[in-house]
Amino acid sequence: MKKARAPKVQNRRGSPEAIEKRRAARFFNDVLGGRASSQRLDGRTQKRRQRLLKELETGKARGTRDLKPLDVLLRVQELLELGEGVSALRKVVKVKKVGFGDDVPLAISRLHKAYNFRPEVYRFVGIGDELLKEVGVVGSGAKGKNLVKKAR
Repeated sequence: MKKARAPKVQNRRGSPEAIEKRRAARFFNDVLGGRASSQRLDGRTQKRRQRLLKELETGKARGTRDLKPLDVLLRVQELLELGEGVSALRKVVKVKKVGFGDDVPLAISRLHKAYNFRPEVYRFVGIGDELLKEVGVVGSGAKGKNLVKKAR
């Protein structure tokens, strides 16, 4: 006679709610504890940061699968949120120059509405400021490096 197995318990450490709770708790402790938020990251966050940088450098996700352009955008966005600088990421990420078809502006517009990436993230997949202006991701009134409007 076979015994009925108990349903497998889901790992809640990686759920979005658990991650947000950890981030909120860290922020709360930083604010009330007097510790500067730019100080050292906790162990899990530091390991994640290192893994994301390594994946961007090799172009492979977890060492096996090639990174798709969306994967690059997601990893760069997360590293920027963790406090990594754009110049440091430029040294690591290999930007692939590709030709764009007619559907690219529509794709960028839909992607930006869905993910709300920071405008500087798109540069890591070869999308320039001119195309971002055309789509409406960045403003056209500023000059130079202030071209990027804040996406928060």
